[in-house]
Amino acid sequence: MISLNSVTLGYGRDVVLRDVTLSVEKGEFVGIIGLSGAGKSTLLMSLIGNIQIFSGEYQAMGFDLTTIGKTEMRQLRSKIGFIFQGYNLVDRLSVFHNVMSGMLKDLPLSWTLLKVYQKKYAEKAYEYMKVVGIEHLALKRCDELSGGQRQRVAIARALAQEPRVILADEPVAALDPKSAQQVMDVLGKVNEKYQVTVITNLHHIDFAKNFCSRILGVACGEICFDGPVSELTGAALDKIYCCAAGTNDHAMIAGQERMLKNKPAQNADEHSRVVPAMFPDKMAA
Repeated sequence: MISLNSVTLGYGRDVVLRDVTLSVEKGEFVGIIGLSGAGKSTLLMSLIGNIQIFSGEYQAMGFDLTTIGKTEMRQLRSKIGFIFQGYNLVDRLSVFHNVMSGMLKDLPLSWTLLKVYQKKYAEKAYEYMKVVGIEHLALKRCDELSGGQRQRVAIARALAQEPRVILADEPVAALDPKSAQQVMDVLGKVNEKYQVTVITNLHHIDFAKNFCSRILGVACGEICFDGPVSELTGAALDKIYCCAAGTNDHAMIAGQERMLKNKPAQNADEHSRVVPAMFPDKMAA
C-alpha cells in the first residue's frame, strides 16, 4: 500500500529524515512518536506531497511520489483523509454540512451551493456521524462545540471521503485527557470497522501503546524504532527520546508521560512544548 525504500526527506536544502525504509499495509494503525522537531510531521506530510523527496523510492497506493504530477497528486489525495490538530472545520456551518463537505468530489456543484443532497448521501453522512458519536449534534454549528466534539466532526468528515488512509497530525494535542481518550477511541473504532489504515503522530506514549498496532520511533533524523507495541521497551524509548537530548535518564520520559496524562491542554501547542522544555539546551527550534 505504502512503501519507502532508502528515502531522504526535507525542506529546501535541509535534510530532516534520511534513509527511511518501511512499508505500511491496509488496516494497520501506526503511531509515530518522538521528540518535537524530530521529523514526525515530515514523515506524515510526505504522503500528501508536501515534503521534498531528495532520494530513494516512494510508492503510495499505486503512485510514485518521486515523479508524481499535479493530476495524479489530486487523485492520490482523494484517497487520503487528513485530520488536523486545529480541526480545519467551517465554524459557521452545521456538523452535518461539515461532514458532507468530505463528499465534495462525488457531488454536483449545484448541490453543494444549494446545500441540497440526495437521500443516499445524507444517510452516509448520518452513518459517519453515528460512528464517531455526534449524530445528536448534526444541526449544531461547529463553533458551538467542544474541542473533542470538533475533532470527532473532523474524523467523520474524513470518513465521508471514503479514504484508504487516514493521516492524523497530533489529533489530541489540544484536548484535555478525557476528550483525547474519546478521540483515540473513535480512531480505533474507525480503523477496526472500516479497515482504514490510520497513521498518526502522537506525543502521548500511553495512547500509542493502547491504540496502535505498530510504532515508528523518530530520532536524530532517522527511524530508530519500527515494531509492534510489545517491543516498545524502556530501552527502545530511551533510544527514541534520549538520542537528541543526550541523556539516558528514563525517569525523565516517565515524568513526561505523567505530565501529558494528568494536565489538561491549554492550547493547541501545549503538549508539543512539554518534551522540548525538558531538554531546553539540546532541542532544535
